[in-house]
Amino acid sequence: MKPLHISAFFAGVMLSGCASQPASPQAPFSPQAPAVTGQTNATGVPTSPATEAGFVQWRNGFRTKAIGAGIASRVFDQAFAGVRLNQEVIRLDGRQAEFTKPIWEYLDSAVSQSRVTTGRQKLGELGTTLAAIEQRYGVDAEVLLAIWGMETNFGSYRGNTSTIEGLATLAYEGRRRAFAEEQLIAALKILQSGDTTAERMRGSWAGAMGHTQFMPTSYLQYAQDFTGDGRRDIWSDDPADALASTAHYLARFGWQQGAPWGVEVRLPAGFDYSAADQNNLQPVSYWRSRGITTIAGQPLPDHGDAAILVPAGARGPAFAIFHNFKVIRRYNNATSYAMGVGHLGDRIAGGGEFQRPWPRGERELSRSEKMELQRRLTERGFDTRGADGVIGPNSIGAIRRFQQSLGLTADGYPTESLLQRLR
Repeated sequence: MKPLHISAFFAGVMLSGCASQPASPQAPFSPQAPAVTGQTNATGVPTSPATEAGFVQWRNGFRTKAIGAGIASRVFDQAFAGVRLNQEVIRLDGRQAEFTKPIWEYLDSAVSQSRVTTGRQKLGELGTTLAAIEQRYGVDAEVLLAIWGMETNFGSYRGNTSTIEGLATLAYEGRRRAFAEEQLIAALKILQSGDTTAERMRGSWAGAMGHTQFMPTSYLQYAQDFTGDGRRDIWSDDPADALASTAHYLARFGWQQGAPWGVEVRLPAGFDYSAADQNNLQPVSYWRSRGITTIAGQPLPDHGDAAILVPAGARGPAFAIFHNFKVIRRYNNATSYAMGVGHLGDRIAGGGEFQRPWPRGERELSRSEKMELQRRLTERGFDTRGADGVIGPNSIGAIRRFQQSLGLTADGYPTESLLQRLR
């Protein structure tokens, strides 16, 4: 899935996003792995306790590496002037949520009425700019506004951590040193190019920057100078370069202008929920032949191959998802995020709420409960290939097989009642 604008390393912190703004929800799935500072790093190599002295030693060694990668010594020294070990970044990197939001609570926040209203206001205020971006890149304005809204609440909170200091702290900490150092060298290349200064290069603690939260490596590949002032300035109060950069990113991964991310559908009685899998792409004619219609009962629109998504299991809404859903996931590889962007974009464009209600009485399992579910499934012969508290494709498949063994609806959705059965 690389290159993502923000690596899977930070998937659990995302806004889902990146600036960690109070107004933006966290992804309900994909919790952070625990930090191991002072124990072992990702490769099992012992690390030292996080101290300023150790940080200075790492920095001196990294300086040689950066210069070898083409960074001028003057650029490095200016960028690192005043940079220190950031204990708050270490704390945030080690944070691992025990409880996560169910998809409906996530969407309540991600697609709140205030966010929809602000998005529509921005559509009016930036109409000329957005139309020009649409024309150049072939990406719908509403999805750009939705990403902007999801990432930084339309620029109102872009993060205030020094990108150099945040990435340097993560690199020294050692949990994902190679990744953080790669991003840090990319950030130094940005400074060397003159697009911004170290003082202005600020963003999330995890290194994502600007209105739409680009990681430095993705910035180097996709950032655009849409205003024509000679700088790819995603940090400016003017969001034009950031929105154009996001459009360029989506276009490079095959965005289809005018096509939906997905549509809410009505599944027929007796539908085989084992077929509801994001990887089970089939021609629309295939789903039509199995009795699937739009939620309004109309023929399923044909926008290329589609998959059926039931993010809350058989008791919640169902969707046919198309190619653009996959493109949004290239920006942030979380199903909840892609749904949030897609639905927010639709609402900004004048669309309505989903029609089938969510199963709001269903309690979201905690991370430890999900780990227990995975362990118990594996013990019963339904291998989840690990117990990390993340309900991914392997766990969903195991849940489905267990449900089928009991004659239950095999929707692959982890519930409290399912865990009780396993107990």
